[in-house]
Amino acid sequence: MGFFDGLVARDKKLAGGKYKGRESATARSARLRREQHHARVARDGDKSGRPFRFFR
Repeated sequence: MGFFDGLVARDKKLAGGKYKGRESATARSARLRREQHHARVARDGDKSGRPFRFFR
């Protein structure tokens, strides 16, 4: 297990130094999903196919 311990230690060292402050791939994909959802809702709005009526 020494080999795998070395890999984990290397990952932690890189995460603490070289990649510190950078956005992770998971955070980036979540941010892009939020931004695309917001843009789609703002662009399309309510397109249900029916005209809006106050009284039904």
